[in-house]
Amino acid sequence: MKVVILAGGYGTRISEETSVRPKPMVEIGGKPILWHIMHCYAKYGHKDFVILAGYKADFIRNYFLNYHRQNSDFTINTKTGDISWSRSDLEDWNVTVVDTGLDTMTGGRIKRARDVIGEERFLLTYGDGVTDLNVDELIAFHEKSKNLATLTAVTQPGRFGALGLTDDLEKVRAFREKAANDGGLINGGYFVCEPEVYDLIDGDDTVWEQEPVERLVEKGRLGSFHHKGYWQNMDTLRDKHTLETIWASGNAPWKA
Repeated sequence: MKVVILAGGYGTRISEETSVRPKPMVEIGGKPILWHIMHCYAKYGHKDFVILAGYKADFIRNYFLNYHRQNSDFTINTKTGDISWSRSDLEDWNVTVVDTGLDTMTGGRIKRARDVIGEERFLLTYGDGVTDLNVDELIAFHEKSKNLATLTAVTQPGRFGALGLTDDLEKVRAFREKAANDGGLINGGYFVCEPEVYDLIDGDDTVWEQEPVERLVEKGRLGSFHHKGYWQNMDTLRDKHTLETIWASGNAPWKA
């Protein structure tokens, strides 16, 4: 199952960092938050990634094109230029980077990558949030629910949008994205999606969190998996500092 990561936005709320790099490449502990997110999935065996790039896509491209070279030990013969690589503890990941356009919205990015993702179930998340979510449990819940998509509901007060859930907390009956003064359970991303969701996306201007998600709610086909553990996104410089402090402690909940 492919892991699709939305990584193309401008990240204007953390412009101190994103003026020079895309938000998913902002570093926590010397590694891009994108790398941390990938580890959240890889520890459950999901290692086939599709990165949906846009803003400063070359930054992401070059990171992965040079990943082996930058993270390996080597021996070079200065006369012939022959190189032998001597480090083998790198991640065994397949990474596809797709430039989905500078101004394409989140839904449009997903639809543009349809041929790459394929007509199969896929995992989907944003390029700015880490968690100790049990991905296997999320997938099992989704399979049992028979929804077209399942999101991960997490507890976070304040500036995020609220979810209205059914009494058993297993279906979404209302979705309001990032409204002011909302609390309770919110959309933490980490979706499981069936390929039918492509047909709910009109085009490049479609925001995934708006029409497609609203249509899923109307159909009664958007599930909610309540994750009671750790989740934190990196929306502001303050969030970055929080994540840096937790990582430096050596006890980051999302650490593989």
